Amino acid sequence: MANVLLLRAPTQGQDDRYEATFTEAGYHPLSVPVLETISTNLEILEGIVEAGPSKNNLEGVVLTSARACEAWESVVGELTGASIDKRNDDWSSVPFYVVGPGTASVLEEVRRTYGQTPYTPQVICGQSSGTGERLAQFIRDQPEGKPKKLLYLTGDKNKDTVPSILGEAGIELLSLKVYETQGSRTFQRDLEHALGWASTELERWWIVHFAPSAAGFVTPILNNHFDFESAEPDTERSISRPRVAAIGPVTAAFLRDELKIRVDATSSKPTPEDLLAAIVAHDQASGP
Repeated sequence: MANVLLLRAPTQGQDDRYEATFTEAGYHPLSVPVLETISTNLEILEGIVEAGPSKNNLEGVVLTSARACEAWESVVGELTGASIDKRNDDWSSVPFYVVGPGTASVLEEVRRTYGQTPYTPQVICGQSSGTGERLAQFIRDQPEGKPKKLLYLTGDKNKDTVPSILGEAGIELLSLKVYETQGSRTFQRDLEHALGWASTELERWWIVHFAPSAAGFVTPILNNHFDFESAEPDTERSISRPRVAAIGPVTAAFLRDELKIRVDATSSKPTPEDLLAAIVAHDQASGP
């Protein structure tokens, strides 16, 4: 098998699904946080949530990242501490459209933590879509009819795929940036610490990228430890020439086109199981 460097923050407070999935398959996973997140516009979001969906004619909420879901969770925590009025206009019947099981799990945790409140997501759907493009198509093609207007919570590096598809379908978006990302100031130190825990019995490495912005930030630092070029590796600076995996097609395209890094495996959906399947398939096809 191989060491698997997961360029993402592990789940806190519970077993990390990616680490558990790879460990069970015989790999040796190592997670290293890459990005720091800064919340933005939470006061504006709080006002939107507190006012209820009808105030802005909203028929649903679109969340394509766990960070966006965490912004909603933060606002629910603030509002739940205040007095809750018994109005009919709340968010319990409004669909929350999410891109995958990771985003869905954050909203489910909000529901478990705060129970039934006017602000708690109750209708969570779209988690099997896997990409923003397929989620937008899922929303557009709803059998009961497409919504007219949605609240779309974004970060600072969102692609225009979702707005483009929904806009062409005549669906209006109230977009709000609720977080910004930047490279972790401790990534180099955290990486060196993780490499110290790598299995010395496993010579082969997989490096897994989870976002284009993160890949651009970490690559110069990774180049100090790994050899991504086609030439023979420099043994004085490189652990090995690693195999590279991407969590989805957007990240894979960025690695190939912008960073000129060969991508050996691409997950069909952003789940631990699909990522593992892509890596195992490559390992079985190519051998050691």
